[in-house]
Amino acid sequence: MSPRRSSPLYDAIGVGYQRFRRPDARIERMLHEPLGHAAEIVNVGAGTGSYEPRDRKVIAVEPSLEMLRQRPTDSAPAIRALASDLPFPDAAFDAAMALLTFHHWPDPAAGLLELRRVTRGPIVVFTFDYDVHSAQWLVAEYLPSMLNLDRDVPSPQQIAETLGGGRVHVVPIAADCVDGFCHAWWQRPQAYLDPAVRAAISGIARLPHDVVDDAMARLRADVASGAWNRRHRELLAQTEIDAGYRLVVVPGA
Repeated sequence: MSPRRSSPLYDAIGVGYQRFRRPDARIERMLHEPLGHAAEIVNVGAGTGSYEPRDRKVIAVEPSLEMLRQRPTDSAPAIRALASDLPFPDAAFDAAMALLTFHHWPDPAAGLLELRRVTRGPIVVFTFDYDVHSAQWLVAEYLPSMLNLDRDVPSPQQIAETLGGGRVHVVPIAADCVDGFCHAWWQRPQAYLDPAVRAAISGIARLPHDVVDDAMARLRADVASGAWNRRHRELLAQTEIDAGYRLVVVPGA
């Protein structure tokens, strides 16, 4: 399947993505540390390149023209291709990254095998635990329809096993996280009322508009009345939480 024929999701929902999906320094440190001294890195499902190391040679792989258009002019060179059909020889890279992209791959298993094939060193996959994700208030209280998305995506443990065995780490999400992925706003519910914020969250952007509009009307009322604060007063006292995000680190082949 060519990138053109695959009609990438982000060609439709990725407009304005770069505005809210900015690298958070705390997450960036977790992502970069396992790369060690790798000099040549492939970033598969690279999007706008938020977490690409600036001090290494990076090749980005991204199927969406919309996402490629939003990459900064000084970012790493990018190739339009699918994870399941990487245009590189075996063991071409010292390390690989796949960051909050795995759940969008048309063929996740094939993509992981390709990732391992082209990488001789460590592989870093930033993903999420479906069960923990599903328990977060945004999903459980307002958008339960999100439970129908990504239900069959392999778990972090299964990702590690497919890649040859590795470790799974919890990625804590700070209350002031600047990367606007799905649960980044866990202590700032009013942020979800902004359509531009929601457009940068694929789990919301993939839902029917009427479902989202109804949920946001209820959230707006709960924020205005103080009901959200009363229900979640324990969250307001925390500086970071486990919102389900996981880092899979697999050593070299």
